[in-house]
Amino acid sequence: MTLSSVVRFQRLTGLLAEWYPVWSVEPFQCLQPPWASFRPQIIGDLRSDAAALARWLPIQQLKELIDLPRIAAVAAPPPERLGHRVGGRKWRQILAFAPRVHLASGQSVVEWCAGKGHLARTLAHSHGTPVTGLESDARLCREGQVLAEHQGVSLHLREQDVLAPDVLRWLHPAIHVVALHACGDLHLRLLDLATQTGCAISLAPCCYHRTVHERYQPLSQTGRELAVRHALVLTRQDLALAVQETVTAPFHTQRQRRRAKAWRLGFDLLQRELRGVDAYLPVPRLRYGDLPAEYQGFCRWAAAEKRLALPAGIDWRTGERAGWARLEEVERLEQVRHLFRRPLEVWLALDRARLLDEAGMRVDLGSFCDRAVTPRNLLLRASRE
Repeated sequence: MTLSSVVRFQRLTGLLAEWYPVWSVEPFQCLQPPWASFRPQIIGDLRSDAAALARWLPIQQLKELIDLPRIAAVAAPPPERLGHRVGGRKWRQILAFAPRVHLASGQSVVEWCAGKGHLARTLAHSHGTPVTGLESDARLCREGQVLAEHQGVSLHLREQDVLAPDVLRWLHPAIHVVALHACGDLHLRLLDLATQTGCAISLAPCCYHRTVHERYQPLSQTGRELAVRHALVLTRQDLALAVQETVTAPFHTQRQRRRAKAWRLGFDLLQRELRGVDAYLPVPRLRYGDLPAEYQGFCRWAAAEKRLALPAGIDWRTGERAGWARLEEVERLEQVRHLFRRPLEVWLALDRARLLDEAGMRVDLGSFCDRAVTPRNLLLRASRE
């Protein structure tokens, strides 16, 4: 890592720690965020002039600190025919990711958590080299092998739990491991083994909160020291913020999503009144297509799930209006919280980059595509000097 990356890591740590009471609170779960009492000016601007928030929030500083370079492609994009039977969004991600995998002379390729091996097949074709894909699901291995044979590429999918000790047999210094959106502990395992074995990696991390640990344990020595210095302690719930940005959905999906949120918030107000407890009560998720046709039906379903008795005479129309009003308030408050979403994601990526740097590896960190293709667009490349 360069000095500028270390400075970026230091400054992001300080800002995330300073503003933790603001960004760590989920507006959806509380009627009034705890920080409203000591940051009332932010609430006022949110309700009147959101553009004025820069007077109170470190918007420009954050913008500068998350400005990472675009990693240049080192190969031509793969032919479109390789995208046969690959989802459109996944294929666009592969089109952006694959040309940025740089293989040194003599390196072999292993895909981590390969699924059906869509990326592995692409790299086997582009580099004209055999690729091994590691995947724990035997069915995906079989289906992916059929696709590879149909396309005439040299791919060998192997049934392998990457968290198991015997995964080490696939890794050594002449191996380049690729992982496009490996989640949580799955990519942490890869980072750990890369520092042990010296294999090169091209990794797009994802889902940092999918981990067995209740609290985040910084990976690098630098990260641990900074966390202690700034008293920054992140929970698994905090980490989930880093992956909450999504690609804009179709209009009908956006409408369904907002209606579901408004109904949940309306039910939340109702359950607080019924239980006499001023606390959020989570209810199971429903696919948008399974939502009842009316607010009343949703509340009856949610009450049954939580074993709450609904009294007669509930004013459902007023309750639904209250849910929509609260949704508008929540969306305003989320503007503040989401200012720190990308900074948190970059901070987590810098911690991973610093771990590899401290292990003596040459590290590149940047983006591999526009966020419209995927918000999880950070690429971490590392190899021995």
